[in-house]
Amino acid sequence: MTMNKNILRITIAAVVVVGTIVWLAWSGATDKANTSYYVTIPELVKMGNDAYKSNIRVEGYVRPGSIEQVGTHVTFILDEFESHSGKVGKTLKINYKGSEPPPDTFKDNAQALAEGTLSSDGTFQANQLQAKCASKYAPASPGQPGGTPVNKPSAKPVSTTPAAPGVKSGALQAN
Repeated sequence: MTMNKNILRITIAAVVVVGTIVWLAWSGATDKANTSYYVTIPELVKMGNDAYKSNIRVEGYVRPGSIEQVGTHVTFILDEFESHSGKVGKTLKINYKGSEPPPDTFKDNAQALAEGTLSSDGTFQANQLQAKCASKYAPASPGQPGGTPVNKPSAKPVSTTPAAPGVKSGALQAN
């Protein structure tokens, strides 16, 4: 009889584990928050009328000097390329009205991700805003801390005097 109880316990545990895994997979696949991937500005333009019908995340770079902030409300221009890249790409006006102010990393040239909807006038109405730090992880220029040294002289030997007879070079002597 104890053998039957153990088999029953193992069967119930296995059904609970498998059921939990199936539920997590199904809920993750149908959750709207997880299905909103990001698009670039050119991809948003190519979406045509579909862009007006769904919640979208759009990615780009904050145009320097375009940020206008009043409290938690921010209006700015998102560029396809960074301003210092020299490339000219598509732009998108973003109107962010969120319950929280933009993140501290939201600055000129920062890579930003805005989530919301495209309005009929072509302005993107964002309700969430994320930003990466602008050029924070770019390699340092020569001469800056962490960068390549500029004309650093080579190391000089500490002493050029020969060691005393019977003493190995670099050995300490006890007095």
